Amino acid sequence: MPVVCLVGPTAVGKTALALELARQYQAEIISVDSMQVYRGMDIGTAKVTPAERRLVPHHLIDIVDPDQDYSVARFIDDTATVMADLRQRDKNALLVGGTGLYFKGLLEGLFALATDDGDIREELAARLAAEGREALHRELQVIDPESAQRIHPHDSHRLLRALEIHALTGIPWSQHIREQQQRPLLQEPLVIGLACERPLLYQRINRRVEEMLAQGLLEEVRGLLAAGYGPELPTMQAIGYRHLVNFIHGQWNWEETMEFLARDTRRYAKRQFTWFGRLPGIHWLEPTAGETIRRLIAAYFLNYRQTR
Repeated sequence: MPVVCLVGPTAVGKTALALELARQYQAEIISVDSMQVYRGMDIGTAKVTPAERRLVPHHLIDIVDPDQDYSVARFIDDTATVMADLRQRDKNALLVGGTGLYFKGLLEGLFALATDDGDIREELAARLAAEGREALHRELQVIDPESAQRIHPHDSHRLLRALEIHALTGIPWSQHIREQQQRPLLQEPLVIGLACERPLLYQRINRRVEEMLAQGLLEEVRGLLAAGYGPELPTMQAIGYRHLVNFIHGQWNWEETMEFLARDTRRYAKRQFTWFGRLPGIHWLEPTAGETIRRLIAAYFLNYRQTR
């Protein structure tokens, strides 16, 4: 299935361009954003508006509550489900977002298992204390000799991890890793990165912060706190949310809040560039290079049809 990925730092202009491209190429948008999955966190995550969602169907937005866990593994599974549906309906997929870890998982594969089983973990920890590392390592040699060879008997953490994975799935850890490395979800996608000069990007970030506040970000954060989503939650520690929580609780005055919010958003944009710079085969272009981007996409689709 041909897939186009549109990546870039916050505030660079991904949303507007993605809407245009999706309409032109009969595509639906899959959000690749670790915060837009959360309901009720709209302004601070710069979600597309309901009107924009009516123009182009969007997926993986508003699917969990702010106090629920959402992992890279689940994101990959959810994306695979959406892509299967799009394939069945003969629609193209446009993956858009700024979460580098999610794109890395899609493009390179991750060892993504649901291993949140406290009972198994406690049982193995108790066995480690009672029987010792050597006994558990001998067990691993029987069920997963490949992992046993690369895990030192004194490496308790990885030893328990390997045994836990086998207990949960019945499949050796080494086999999971091998299969995941061989089968990343996205095969030969077109990856387009949006970038602009840093001073311009920082201007756009400052403007984005002002717009979010004008749209009611402070009220959104107050509403989340009132709904019982406490400041200790990982979601409430995200950029924008933790800053306004600190303001609401009197830790910072308004000037400090605005200064730290803009500063931390700029730092986040730098980290995003670092993530995306590691993606293989990325085509860096300015957000205003619409025609060049369209030619690139058209050539990609043509080549895909001719080689299949």
